[in-house]
Amino acid sequence: MTNVIGISLGARRHDFELRTRLLGQSLQVQRVGTDGSLTQATKLLKYWDRHAQAIGLGLVKDSARFGAQREIDADLARLAGVAQRVPVTTGARLSEILLEWSLRHAQTTLGHYFDNANVLFFSGLAHHRLAMAMQEYTENLLFADPLMQLGVPKMLTSLDALGLYASGAHCVSDWRPPRLMSGPLLRQWTQFVLRKAMARASVVVAPVHELDGFGLEELAGKTLITTTVNDERLARFKAAGVHLVIDAAPLCEGQVIDPALLDAMLLAATGKAPDEIADDDYLAMLADEGLQPRLLYPNGFQRTNRFAFVIHPLSQEYFKKVKPIELLSRVSPPLLMDSLEKVMAYAPPFVYSKVEGIRSPTGVACEGWLISVGGTPREIMNHRPEFTYRRLLAAADMAKKLGAQIMGLGAFTKVVGDAGVTVARRASLPITTGNSYSASGALWAAHDALLRMKLLPRPRGKGRVKFKAMIVGATGAIGAACARLMVRAAEEVTLVSPEAAKLLALKESLLLETPDARVVLCAQADSHIADMDMIVTATSGAGKKVLDIMKVKPGCVITDVARPLDLPASEVAKRPDVLVIESGEIRLPGEVQMKNIGLPRGVAYACLAETIVLALEGRFENFTVGRQIEWEKVREIYQLGLKHGMQLAAISGVNGVFSDEDIARVRTLALAARAAAAKAPAPAAPAAPGAGGALPPVVAPFVKPVRRRSSARTTRARAVSSGD
Repeated sequence: MTNVIGISLGARRHDFELRTRLLGQSLQVQRVGTDGSLTQATKLLKYWDRHAQAIGLGLVKDSARFGAQREIDADLARLAGVAQRVPVTTGARLSEILLEWSLRHAQTTLGHYFDNANVLFFSGLAHHRLAMAMQEYTENLLFADPLMQLGVPKMLTSLDALGLYASGAHCVSDWRPPRLMSGPLLRQWTQFVLRKAMARASVVVAPVHELDGFGLEELAGKTLITTTVNDERLARFKAAGVHLVIDAAPLCEGQVIDPALLDAMLLAATGKAPDEIADDDYLAMLADEGLQPRLLYPNGFQRTNRFAFVIHPLSQEYFKKVKPIELLSRVSPPLLMDSLEKVMAYAPPFVYSKVEGIRSPTGVACEGWLISVGGTPREIMNHRPEFTYRRLLAAADMAKKLGAQIMGLGAFTKVVGDAGVTVARRASLPITTGNSYSASGALWAAHDALLRMKLLPRPRGKGRVKFKAMIVGATGAIGAACARLMVRAAEEVTLVSPEAAKLLALKESLLLETPDARVVLCAQADSHIADMDMIVTATSGAGKKVLDIMKVKPGCVITDVARPLDLPASEVAKRPDVLVIESGEIRLPGEVQMKNIGLPRGVAYACLAETIVLALEGRFENFTVGRQIEWEKVREIYQLGLKHGMQLAAISGVNGVFSDEDIARVRTLALAARAAAAKAPAPAAPAAPGAGGALPPVVAPFVKPVRRRSSARTTRARAVSSGD
């Protein structure tokens, strides 16, 4: 029987013995701890030099590799020199292979797990190969080498800086503490810097024993990359709230084998000296013996993905809510506010709010940042597209540094230029405009409103419902997607846009997809508006009047998708017999925490919800960009939303949420208006036939009944908007 011994400076209580076979050889393997005693380790080395075939030295300051350079710790060199007969290894080469493999294994198995992650290395020199691999997935790397090795409370922020530090050329090597800061005070400062860096990081790379002094405050929610995690330490990580432990050390006969001991087992099995071991030997051992890294979830499956979303002020009213400007705006002439609006368009992006608490029923959570750019719709449209592109690209760079894995564009930022195509091509992370979910949400809300109004006939089988619909702004991205859905459900669809050529092309496209559709084209809405049972407004009018609400049919349901709204409160108030709702806002799953965006707590605009759904699903890709929205993506994002617990929020209008009583009142007034019109001597627009529980399949391919609760109307401030 071949004896293999692992001598560790770690605790004796973790000692074990086992018998196994490796590469066809029978091995007697034993791990012996010394509780940190170098003297005891020396005695053990002398003894086992006469009785073992290979020795592994573990839990010592391992050799640090930087390119071709190796630094051998003095204690390690002295210990390794004690044994004269048998080979002694620290497992440095094998440890590098296992750590890099564990990283790539997790990235492949979990999918995009480390994309733009904020990663803290306790020592970049000791894990340089791993850092090089990590840089393929994220540039957000932080190295604590000066702090851990020199006691200098400084961090290195790139591999280039690490290279300068390794060569002694980095400025931190010459850093000296202030006179008043020394001894205990310097150590406390150093610990504070390290703990602060751990709090910001989402991934921590460190030897397992160096994590023993940290708890819930530093480790909660983190992913740890380390080696040799036994049951005792795993229980400690569970108490500290760690999400995932990636352990590069494999299991053998139920025991966690340190790389140094595993390397010694390979030496004994092959009979080779350490310098004779080639990468092929490691590959044969790892592949043939089925050894692999371990992904451990101390608290059950946990995953937190990250997103960013760009918002902007919709009017000057936002600036009046900023404290330094609030008092000034009360006495300032409009000219001053106009000047301020122009100046703010040039402001750099900033984080308006952190978003936390979103949790899918699948167990995946996500967090994100709302990043604001300063331009109002008027200023955005007054500048060339490149002006807004530059600010969106700056926001993307900020999002990447924060750790976001995907970024969404809100309100007018997705309208400018080519509707996100250029930004997606030039940005440093994936982009989506959210228009697929905006189209889905708009018709979801319209369908729900029609059900509650009960003014349309029941559909017969899978046929179309006898109602007429109008899409105002049909040549836009959301409008075109709504049209593609609507022609499958409505008896007749009127498309409205001032862009005649685009309208003609859109009609051709619709008829190719749905040959039996009845499509009417017009440049102005008012000429056909009196016949419509449903109207969707999806323009980029920025406050311009798009239709005359006084000409709308009583009982019509108008879904206003535009931001700013196409129909302000003053217009809506003129027609209490018409139900004007906003685009379908989405209730997010979990206990959502973020600053006010003009919606009830836990509710988001559909374009923001699309970004969140993609983050929860781990779909870090350019999903919806450009003006042509694919029907398949509208359907897919709806289904993904259901998977992750998204719900249609309560139907709301310009004055807040509609209760059942509010909708019943609108219906009563509409029926009365229709009855009065029918008795009038002048011909009136024909009313929709019948009454009862209508179920128009506006979004029939993906809609299911939604629970709701009645609530009183609430007034909502519209300061900063992420609207669709």
